[in-house]
Amino acid sequence: MSKVLTKAAINPLGFLVTNAGVLSLVQDAGRFGAFNLGLTNGGPADSLAFYWANSLCGNALNATVIEISLGGLQLIAQVDCIIAVTGAPMPLTVNGRAKTLWQSFLVKAGDSVCLGFASVGVRCYLAVAGGFVIKASFGSTATVCRESVGGLKGAKIAVNEVLPCHVVSRGGYLRKHLMLPESRQPHYANEVLLHTVLSYQQQHFSAIEKRLFFANDYQVSKHWDRMGYRLQGRAIKADINGILSEGICYGAVQIPADGQPIVLLNDRQTIGGYPKIGAVISSDCAKLSQLRQGDSVHFEAISMSQADNLFHLNLSRLKQAQLIHL
Repeated sequence: MSKVLTKAAINPLGFLVTNAGVLSLVQDAGRFGAFNLGLTNGGPADSLAFYWANSLCGNALNATVIEISLGGLQLIAQVDCIIAVTGAPMPLTVNGRAKTLWQSFLVKAGDSVCLGFASVGVRCYLAVAGGFVIKASFGSTATVCRESVGGLKGAKIAVNEVLPCHVVSRGGYLRKHLMLPESRQPHYANEVLLHTVLSYQQQHFSAIEKRLFFANDYQVSKHWDRMGYRLQGRAIKADINGILSEGICYGAVQIPADGQPIVLLNDRQTIGGYPKIGAVISSDCAKLSQLRQGDSVHFEAISMSQADNLFHLNLSRLKQAQLIHL
């Protein structure tokens, strides 16, 4: 028995990766308190889908999941467990049979779990009851490839890697599975409205430049990733070309010398020297992270008090949403 336990500890079972997809990453809620070390937050690009994936599995809100970008992930279950997939509508199959997103269900050892490619949206989240068992780096399992921290090896998930997880208890087979009602599920589109709080550097942009910024639509360029989204559209000019490097918040809208806005997200650098016209609120950053090249965004200016109201309104809606027992 001791030899079996020792072997299990050295080679923990979970999900064997047979196809890693375009970009699949280990993520928890993020790495905080390490900016002084030059380490950014990481964490889920779409925090709402991440929240519901863990909730459907009965997990703590910081449990480790897999973030799948665009699709293509294929896994073989090595243990019996309960999983849930949320986010962009990627076709999900188990042993070739279609399964529904936004609900939890039992997967047995030997089952093949496959995710196709999303026609709209970019990222989805695969959670397992109890969370994936990954060793934390600097207090978090969140993978930031640029910094080579988090995940299994500080990099994206690779073929033949094993993602360890907990075996479902015998009582788990009898547990009622959960579903988020369709009326509460987010709908993914090719355009989003980004509510933006003007920054203290707004004085470097004339009234005309600010009005043009909020009056025009922008498209996602070919340069978009977890670090940030570079947009294309009407160029915005500041009366300065740069500033002393300073800390950068989540959602900051930088205006570089070419005037094309960059919205910074989870894997942003910790400091930067471009002037910032404002910052997009967190719930809209999650929506932005579900866009791809050619999709459209429109900025709308709001005050700090309006941003606070939107935050509490979204929080209230989240608390009111009730999972359905299947």
